[in-house]
Amino acid sequence: MPFLPLPPAMRLAPPLDPRAPAPPPTPRHALLLNPFYPKDPHGSFGKHVLTPALALTGLAAATPSAWTVALWDENLLQGPPPLDPFPALVGITVHLTFAHRAYELARWYRARGALVVLGGPHVQSCPAEAREHADALVFSGGVRVWPRVLADAERGALSAEYQGSYRGPFDEEPVPRRELLPRGSFLTTASLVATRGCSNRCRFCHLATDGLDLPFQARDPARVAAEWAATGEPYAVFLDNNLGAQPEVLRALCRALAPLQGIWSAALSLDVTDDPSLVREMALAGCTGVFVGLETLETENLRAAGKRSPPPSDYARRVRILHDAGIQVNGSFVLGFDADGPDVFERTAEWIEQQRLECATFHILTPYPGTPLYRRLEQEGRLLHRNWELYDTAHVVFRPARMTETQLAEGYAWLYQRLFSPASIWARRPEDPGAVLPYLAMSVLYKKTNRLWPFLIRHRLVGPSWRPLIALSRRRHLAFRRRLALAGTMTRSFRETAPCRAPASPPLS
Repeated sequence: MPFLPLPPAMRLAPPLDPRAPAPPPTPRHALLLNPFYPKDPHGSFGKHVLTPALALTGLAAATPSAWTVALWDENLLQGPPPLDPFPALVGITVHLTFAHRAYELARWYRARGALVVLGGPHVQSCPAEAREHADALVFSGGVRVWPRVLADAERGALSAEYQGSYRGPFDEEPVPRRELLPRGSFLTTASLVATRGCSNRCRFCHLATDGLDLPFQARDPARVAAEWAATGEPYAVFLDNNLGAQPEVLRALCRALAPLQGIWSAALSLDVTDDPSLVREMALAGCTGVFVGLETLETENLRAAGKRSPPPSDYARRVRILHDAGIQVNGSFVLGFDADGPDVFERTAEWIEQQRLECATFHILTPYPGTPLYRRLEQEGRLLHRNWELYDTAHVVFRPARMTETQLAEGYAWLYQRLFSPASIWARRPEDPGAVLPYLAMSVLYKKTNRLWPFLIRHRLVGPSWRPLIALSRRRHLAFRRRLALAGTMTRSFRETAPCRAPASPPLS
C-alpha cells in the first residue's frame, strides 16, 4: 500500500499526565498553544510544517511588555506543553478538528490554577460548546482585545467574552513575533498576510460562518515587503484567503516585492488570469507557485456552492497562462458535491495529468458548523454525526447525493494514491527539461517520504532539509525572471523560445 498507517506521533496527541505536579502560576506569564491534530495518511505528513500560522505570533506581538509570553505547537512533536514556568494565563486557538484536544488542554491547565482563554474559528461557530471549557472566549480578531484580556486577568476581573474586530486599520496591527518560532521546524518562517477577506462567500467555506464580519482590507505593500525582508528568508508564503481579490492591490504588492529578489507563493482564485499582464507582474515579483481553489470540473457544482469563478471549460486555458509565466499550480478540488457521481474521481485525475498540475490537493466536502452548507445538510437529515475530529475534509461526514459514503471515501483515497504515484508525478513533470530534476526532488521530499517526516519534524530538520531546494529554485527563477523581463510580453513566440515553467518550488499546502 502506498499509504502507511499513521505512526503514533502523527495520530496521537502527547499525553498529559493527570498526576503531574505544577508549580504556582507565574504572575504575568502567558502561554499560547496550538493543539495537536491527527494527520491525514493520504497526504504529506509535512504539510503542516511548511510555514507557521500567524494567530499566535500575532497575539504574542500584542502582549504588553510587562508580560512574558511563550508559544507551544504540539504538532512540532516536542511533547506536551512545558510546566515551568507555569502560566498565569493560557491562550488556545480552537479549530474544528482539534476542538476536543483544545478542551482537554483547557481542563488540564484550569485544574492547576491557570486561567484559560479560547479563540479561533470553532469558538466563533460553536460558542456554547466552547464556553464550558474556558474562563473567557474571544471572538473575531483577538489581536486588538488581547491587551485588555491580560489587563483584566491581572486585576482578577476577566470577562466571560471579548469581542474582537477585523474592522480596525490593518496596518495598525503589530508585526508577528517570529523570533519565538523554532526556525528549523518550518520550511520558512516568512508567512505573510497582505490582505484580509475574500470577495467570494462560498457556501461550504468557513468564511461563510454565521456572525463572521471579515471585510476586505489591504496592508501597505511597502510594509509587507519590509516585513518579509526583516525575516531574512528567501522564500515567503502568503496566507491570504485570496491574494488576488482586488487586482490593483495585487499589482501594487508585486511592485513592492520585486526588488527583494525572493520567491513566494500564495492562494488566489483563478480569475486572476483575467489579466495576463497581472500574472506576468506576479512572476517578475517572484511568484513561483499558487494554490488555486478549482473546486470542481462541474459548472452545476460551482453554481450550487455560490462560488463566482470562471467556468470549468476555461480552466485549462487559464492554467496555461500561469504556467507560461513560470508559476506552478497546486489545484484544490472538493469531492462529494451533489452533482458528483462515482466517475468524478477518474475524470478529475485525468484532467490534472493532462494539464500537468505540479501538485493537487483533495478535500471531501465538509459542512462546517455555522455555514449555509451545514444548515442545508442538517435540514435534509444528511449529517452522519457531529464528531468534530472527523470534520477534517479527509472523512465522509454526510450522505452524498449520487454515491455512497464508501464510494466517496474510497474515491478520495484512490485520487491521492494515483496522484502520488511515480507514474503520475512523471506525467506531470515540467515541459522545461532543466526544471525536471528540481521538480522530482520536491515531489519526492514532499509526497513520497512520509516515513521520514516525523524524524525531520521532531529533530527540527524541516528547514535545513528544504533550504538547498529553495536556493536552487530561487536561482533558476531569477534567471527565468530576467528572460521574462527581456521578452516584454507573454506571446506564443516567447513560449516557443523560453522555458514554459520555472523550476519546482516548495509546494503551497
